[in-house]
Amino acid sequence: MVAIGYSGQLAWGALALGGLGVLCVRGITLLGVRAIPVYFLVGAGIWLAVDASGIHATLAGVVLGLLTPTGRWVSEERLQAILERVVTEPSGDRRSDRAEARRAWRLSEVAIRETLSPVERLEMLLHPWVSFAIMPLFALANAGLPLSAADTASPVAWAVFAGFTLGKPVGILAFGWLAVRSGLASRPPDMGWAMLAGGGLLAGIGFTMALFIADLAFDAALIDAAKLGILSASVVSAAGGLAVLAWATRARP
Repeated sequence: MVAIGYSGQLAWGALALGGLGVLCVRGITLLGVRAIPVYFLVGAGIWLAVDASGIHATLAGVVLGLLTPTGRWVSEERLQAILERVVTEPSGDRRSDRAEARRAWRLSEVAIRETLSPVERLEMLLHPWVSFAIMPLFALANAGLPLSAADTASPVAWAVFAGFTLGKPVGILAFGWLAVRSGLASRPPDMGWAMLAGGGLLAGIGFTMALFIADLAFDAALIDAAKLGILSASVVSAAGGLAVLAWATRARP
């Protein structure tokens, strides 16, 4: 939706370069390249190309995330065998023994790293930066809200509020029911519809992505009203979802 609805004039040359970069990422994935710096370098080029093309560069992050390898190369059984080899490796005083021990240690280091997929390693690497730096900075930069009576009565504020507090839970419940009735999904026996309704209400909590979309969609005259709708809907959705879930879990035998 960001790429389709909130992009500017397209520069086809830059877009072609971005597409070529995506094919390059796919190619090095199929070749079995596991070095994360390689993906960072190619990904940075794709991000710059997509940003220059007129499409919001968020799309580049989504595509790169979907292309990052999710499989691990070394199973737990293989890792255990390698570590047992390291433990039993003779560590004598001869130069050949020491060289063989170092090779075993290097092999075990690679094996331990490759028990995690590149996606898992990236998640572990980026999680502290995203949670404790990027997200708080984004929130501080975008959540400033001067309250006014005009914003409170704005149709935009009420439309956003209704979309979060009513549209989210109704949509989740309706499509969940359709999925179960059509046989596309099955509902766990210990999860009642009341619990699903509570989860649907909690889905009305919107912050970073909602503020991001609002900033793209509305001009300066309406952005404060949209922020008011987002923040007030988040408070109401959180309180309502917790209340419904507390009631649903207390009522269970």
